[in-house]
Amino acid sequence: MAEVKVKVQPPDADPVEIENRIIELCHQFPHGITDQVIQNEMPHIEAQQRAVAINRLLSMGQLDLLRSNTGLLYRIKDSQNAGKMKGSDNQEKLVYQIIEDAGNKGIWSRDIRYKSNLPLTEINKILKNLESKKLIKAVKSVAASKKKVYMLYNLQPDRSVTGGAWYSDQDFESEFVEVLNQQCFKFLQTKAETARESKQNPMIQRNSSFASSHEVWKYICELGISKVELSMEDIETILNTLIYDGKVEMTIIAAKEGTVGSVDGHMKLYRAVSAIIPPTGLVRAPCGLCPVFDDCHEGGEISPSNCIYMTEWLGF
Repeated sequence: MAEVKVKVQPPDADPVEIENRIIELCHQFPHGITDQVIQNEMPHIEAQQRAVAINRLLSMGQLDLLRSNTGLLYRIKDSQNAGKMKGSDNQEKLVYQIIEDAGNKGIWSRDIRYKSNLPLTEINKILKNLESKKLIKAVKSVAASKKKVYMLYNLQPDRSVTGGAWYSDQDFESEFVEVLNQQCFKFLQTKAETARESKQNPMIQRNSSFASSHEVWKYICELGISKVELSMEDIETILNTLIYDGKVEMTIIAAKEGTVGSVDGHMKLYRAVSAIIPPTGLVRAPCGLCPVFDDCHEGGEISPSNCIYMTEWLGF
């Protein structure tokens, strides 16, 4: 008599238990899980049961649906953002999630299109809708004057987007930078002159001529010449240009924890310097610092006869 094989069906799992297990997995992997992860963790659950549970969690607003290079991702929804996106469809939620992930550096519409795989016309419609709800905002980037990046409405754009204090409406404020340059140098010069007039021994005079970046920053703030709020990092950027010009030198000293102007137990000190004697003509020759010196020869693409720096140096 032939043996009859009977396929035993596993008992139907409780839908609530499946949903709870998926939520647990999402908490274990905050960046998102794929369907394969769910399948590996719950091999006894049929694909249809998984799909029903996932769709229910999506419809209840407990999960976000994302796209990645590996396929679809399911991620636990932030409770704060859940209320903001109430009434939005899945496409709008997807675009919002992509923009949120970009942080304060923002994201171009082209990249949103690539990540969402939605038509450009649909993306533009969603972006306008999100802007009207004040959930996102468009910010012009100094990296590309004709392009806008999108970020969450309440975020302060990163310096790489706005250009920081040195840019206004995407234009580099060269006059403002020059004024700051002059005032920082003037402050250090005044401090150096005061130290020399003290008539103390040379070592004390030298040490007294130094000023911390915090002192320079405080001086500039008290002058009131800036319409924007300057940070100590901004002032250190200006001081660095003075160092490159040979007008200022910097030293770093150890500082006690909590000392004003110190960072990680160190403090930067600056002082104005002046050359004892002017450098000789040979030292000032552009050839000494030229990065293509070895390729320079008469008759070549780079030669002394067509070098603009040599012409300026000779005063022609």
